Amino acid sequence: MSSLALRPLTLRVRRQPGPLLAQIRVALAPHGEPLRWAITAVQGEELCLEAVVLSSAPPTGCKPPP
Repeated sequence: MSSLALRPLTLRVRRQPGPLLAQIRVALAPHGEPLRWAITAVQGEELCLEAVVLSSAPPTGCKPPP
């Protein structure tokens, strides 16, 4: 059984020609469903993204009471 968890994420993405939004979505997709994201820095063609994603995660050590 898997559960869903909120995960903070920081990525560096090199900008390519074409629509920027599509590039950001492709970069975030392998990490889970993005709930929010922001470009927090730009250095030349490199973007720094910070995001919160909803992703599958193994169960935590916390168990519900019996």
